[in-house]
Amino acid sequence: MKTSLSHLPENKRYEIHRIAEIIREVVNPEKIILFGSHAKGTHVEHRYQTKDGIIHEYISDYDFLVVTKNNPEKTYVQESKIMDRVDHFNPPVNLEIHEIDYINEGLSWGQYFFADIVKEGILLHDTKNVEFVEPRHLTSDEEKKKAQDYFDIWFPESNGFLKVATFCLNENDLKIGAFNLHQATECLYYGVLLVFTAYKPKTHNLWKLRKKTKIYSEELFTTFRAETDKHEEHLFDLLKRGYVEARYKQKDYVISRDELAELIQRVKAMSSIVERICKGKIESIK
Repeated sequence: MKTSLSHLPENKRYEIHRIAEIIREVVNPEKIILFGSHAKGTHVEHRYQTKDGIIHEYISDYDFLVVTKNNPEKTYVQESKIMDRVDHFNPPVNLEIHEIDYINEGLSWGQYFFADIVKEGILLHDTKNVEFVEPRHLTSDEEKKKAQDYFDIWFPESNGFLKVATFCLNENDLKIGAFNLHQATECLYYGVLLVFTAYKPKTHNLWKLRKKTKIYSEELFTTFRAETDKHEEHLFDLLKRGYVEARYKQKDYVISRDELAELIQRVKAMSSIVERICKGKIESIK
């Protein structure tokens, strides 16, 4: 694997090494790998304001894969500890923590999310105690079929939840509608990740899923301008909280009819984007 960050400016090299230090302080990692756009040198930082004053921002994340062995602590606990300490970094940090056996299992059946990281990632820390297995390389026909199968599962499922959310809006069942809209959105994010990478993280947190899919579509990411507009942030947070709070904390979860209606229109827009980019990805597999 590559080990050099020489293609990046000094300030980014410093930040990446500092984040890796924080990861080592929280976890006992076997390997730390920088992957994604900063590893490949394709990162972008777009900030602009439209004529009507709307501010748009799209910044490539720092993506890290943390490889562990016999991890004694829950992964989500470690991730939370790390994210609390790296929250001030800009670009933001995207974190994947997995045991070596889980990664090697994925590599052995041709999971191209991990295969691409092994191929294109930059090794920042290595105890040399564990090694990746040789990835199985799918044929283009196998990869295309797998991507199509994922799309055929998750996209219709999203549409089903979206129909239920719309029905709930018409019946004024706002909290049930919010839950179903969360499910519709989750299915869209899962569909993108599976079509593009054959990988689905174990999370229902829409903030995390939004971050993990941003590399595949700036348009999808900026459907909600949550980084630059408080109303947009509030809307997306309502959507995210719909998974738990709309069902189990109903006294604390408040959503208006207008908010649910606006969210439904946003998720419909997301659905159109996801359909287009997933079909484009599938067609591009030759």
